[in-house]
Amino acid sequence: MSVNSTALLTDMYELTMLEAALADGTWSRQCTFEVFGRKLPGERRYGVVAGTARVLEAIENYRFTEDQLKSLDFLSEGTLDFLRKYEFSGQIDGYREGELYFPHSPILTVRGTFAECVILETVILSIMNADSAVATAAARMVTAADGRPIIEMGSRRTHERAAVTAARAAYLAGFVGTSNLEAAHRYGIPSSGTAAHAWTLLHVNEDGSPNEAAAFRSQVETLGTDTTLLVDTYDISKGVQTAIEVAGPELGAVRIDSGDLGVMTTRVRQELDELGAYNTRIVVSSDLDEYAIAGLRANPVDSFGVGTSVVTGSGQPTAGMVYKLVEVDGHPVAKRSRNKGMMGGTKRAVRTHRQSGTAVEELVFPFHHEVPQVGSLNSYELTVPLMRDGKIVEGQPTLEESRAYLASQLVTLPWEGLALSKDEPVLHTRFVGFDEQ
Repeated sequence: MSVNSTALLTDMYELTMLEAALADGTWSRQCTFEVFGRKLPGERRYGVVAGTARVLEAIENYRFTEDQLKSLDFLSEGTLDFLRKYEFSGQIDGYREGELYFPHSPILTVRGTFAECVILETVILSIMNADSAVATAAARMVTAADGRPIIEMGSRRTHERAAVTAARAAYLAGFVGTSNLEAAHRYGIPSSGTAAHAWTLLHVNEDGSPNEAAAFRSQVETLGTDTTLLVDTYDISKGVQTAIEVAGPELGAVRIDSGDLGVMTTRVRQELDELGAYNTRIVVSSDLDEYAIAGLRANPVDSFGVGTSVVTGSGQPTAGMVYKLVEVDGHPVAKRSRNKGMMGGTKRAVRTHRQSGTAVEELVFPFHHEVPQVGSLNSYELTVPLMRDGKIVEGQPTLEESRAYLASQLVTLPWEGLALSKDEPVLHTRFVGFDEQ
């Protein structure tokens, strides 16, 4: 595959459907496909829309090269010629990146001919399902941290390319930085990192005995006293003492990566204070997730490093979104399978709020209808233009703007929406106006 082309990030059945549609003439029917989730994975209270900007870029780059076409020997020459000229020319509307979503929220609406829309299913879902899962998990961790910064450090726990996009999604959700340099380079995310246990283990005396002081001294001389020293390679208490002896009481931070973090952070804080290192911060890592972070809320932890749980969506590696045909030539269509019901028709949505700013519910209505009246409540439109005639709409938010937007939306949730326990979605999605179609 060429460096920029996303055309083969697809499933074979999308191209076999295309071939059949070209043969029977249905390819040109005007259709609407919709991305939505039937439920929130893990019985979470809300979901975070992430990956929208990457989806738009992927659609712009959905072009078949001659080399790619040669590998599609199961298709006819007519279909190959269609793909050779393929360029999405339709319309896309949806929730902006950083928006909250709930079951049956019309997160993305793709309009165009059947042929040009159907083959985008896999690339859209693969991006949005992964990024939204990571962003939702990360947002819950940020809430649990209660204002203390979190660094993403999960690159070694996932695919090398997924590590980059996971870092982006975590940053969108409120993490303050990443250890992944490709993510830092590509997306402008602040990078962070100092040393691993290997650094401390490298420094030994001539007889092979550990020389933790030499490791700390070299690190401080190279990176300065504001560095973070990893103090749990051997004995944590001794490591803290050695760190302050080497760096002095103005050492930036110590990191703990093992043991009972609740007990150890309290002991380390006491030891640091006894050594006069009142401003030395305590950083903790070691298989943290939102529950472990919440459990450390009362402990003297200054920041967290999170790896595996964030890049895997904290055990929910997909947001469970689907891409379904909901309208053909102006007529609503809907799948009726058991446990997979859906509402047909092209849709928009608004979210209502009390005067205090607290969100009340989501109203989903036919795309071309007027915004529903909401009485004394305030409302704002969730569905915004993303692509027009195959071109990305100008003025799309930057990653930093989407990050700030998500932070502002989280505070609109009712207080129970930020709870970590499993329960129903905090907001209900209600369909209005469809009985008039």
